[in-house]
Amino acid sequence: MAQAIAAYLHYLSIFILFALLVLEHRLFRLPLDLERARSLIVIDIAYGACAGVVLLTGAARVLWFAKGADFYLHNSLFHAKVGLFVLVALLSILPTMTFLNWRNDLKAGRIPQVSARQCKLVTMTIRLELLALLILPLLATLMARGYGMID
Repeated sequence: MAQAIAAYLHYLSIFILFALLVLEHRLFRLPLDLERARSLIVIDIAYGACAGVVLLTGAARVLWFAKGADFYLHNSLFHAKVGLFVLVALLSILPTMTFLNWRNDLKAGRIPQVSARQCKLVTMTIRLELLALLILPLLATLMARGYGMID
């Protein structure tokens, strides 16, 4: 039963993670308003927390459930999958720092100033995150079927 719950929580957190990132992508556009700016901060915090749940449930599955740590640690696709997840985490730093830098403006009731260049950079970063997240299920599917095993 614990294995099923761990898998369920892992998949659910992945779906929520992707949904939050799509929502972030849809809300981040110019001209910015106070309500959307505040929402983006909350969504980004939830996105980070959800990424933590994905990581923890994934680690639990590797260590205690599913096919066992030996299977995963000897699979090149697993390493690619973890590397891609780390890349998404690193990419997410730019949007997160952008949104967190708005806190003082928002506390003062001011709309954060975002240049067209910064908007384009953050938007492209979010799109790269989405693209990378779309590749992860392919790697997981191949890995689960035994591809990528290292002898």
